[in-house]
Amino acid sequence: MTQLSQPFPTNQDLDPVRLRQAFGIFPSGVVAVAAQVDDALVGLAASSFTSVSLDPPLVSFSVANASKTWPDLRRAAHLGVTILADRHGGLARQLAGPPESRFNDVEVALSEHGAVTLPDGLAQFDTTIYREVEAGDHTIVLLRLHAVQHADHSLPLVFHRSGFGFRSER
Repeated sequence: MTQLSQPFPTNQDLDPVRLRQAFGIFPSGVVAVAAQVDDALVGLAASSFTSVSLDPPLVSFSVANASKTWPDLRRAAHLGVTILADRHGGLARQLAGPPESRFNDVEVALSEHGAVTLPDGLAQFDTTIYREVEAGDHTIVLLRLHAVQHADHSLPLVFHRSGFGFRSER
């Protein structure tokens, strides 16, 4: 086995641009998180979704502390989470755009508890907030699952190197 004398340069500059590039190497799926709050549809796109636990059934996503949407969305009794398909790149951009137009021309399903899901997604979850964990400039949101539905076998939407789909090094 060959050993390198120093695996990392000393006094490394961990600036946000370099970190974002390094983090972007790892692909992630994209979900829509949405609910009806005060009779309005509120939602966002998140690329940090992951399964956490089977007992209790938990999933998580992260949201920027600077988010203008999360303070409203977190007030909902239930949150809907939809795993987006590879055909949803435009929808993911729309959900990351101006809040007042995020649901323009978007078909949604509304649960009796106010969870909003997208019927043409790969899977839909009805959830409630289990716990929020402060983590630097983001908050990790743990969600407890109450219902799940999945039937679509398309490919998932993948966020990679700051874009949708797999991208080679530039």
